[in-house]
Amino acid sequence: MAGPAILTPVRAADDAQPIVDEAQRRMTTGSERYAGLLQSFNADGKTSEKRWIFERLGSHGESKTIIHFTEPAEVAGVALLIVNHAERASDQWMWTPALQRDRRIALQDRSTRFFGTDFSFEDLEERVAAQYEHTLLDEETIDGGAAWKIQAIAKRTRSSQYTKQILWIQKSDYTTVRIDSYVKDEIVRRLQSSKVRVIQGIPTAHEMVMTDLLRGSRTRLALDKVQYNLSLNASDFTVQALRN
Repeated sequence: MAGPAILTPVRAADDAQPIVDEAQRRMTTGSERYAGLLQSFNADGKTSEKRWIFERLGSHGESKTIIHFTEPAEVAGVALLIVNHAERASDQWMWTPALQRDRRIALQDRSTRFFGTDFSFEDLEERVAAQYEHTLLDEETIDGGAAWKIQAIAKRTRSSQYTKQILWIQKSDYTTVRIDSYVKDEIVRRLQSSKVRVIQGIPTAHEMVMTDLLRGSRTRLALDKVQYNLSLNASDFTVQALRN
């Protein structure tokens, strides 16, 4: 005689949203600044290093970001301005000193690599929870800690190169420790975050590794001198400021 049927719990989208919302709430600050070291490792073994200063004013759909390269000399002065929006993809402009001009990054170009790194232009946008439909898939152990495994699909109003993303959010502090990004059914990029330290009450990953699984390359971003809730000047976060 057959035993009782074992029912698999249904994972509803509603289960995931409070988790993602809480993760975003814990990371909400008025501003941010850090110094970043980027080390890129190509599939053929070649390596390169760049440094940038990252500054953000505002948070989660009402923010602006400027990334300034400082080293090496051939990229010093290159800058990217990102104006994030609550319900749609960001607006982006890049300033190139050698050309003495800025150019707007078109939506169709957001999937390209940002200045020789394995981060695409889209990957540099600030994630806004409300721009995605979230579904709780499972609970797993990752990097030795319990985590929620959550699927994120961009809403129609938010243009994205990715068909879906899978997030692992750590239960202990709600930090996102891994993001797998898919095009159709293929993982194309993987972002892994580690070395979490609490800065001004904010759990902050100090190392991020973006792997381009199609190219076989990766970029390690190490954060230093992280500061939150600084007094930053809104006039510095404009296209005109890029030119200056």
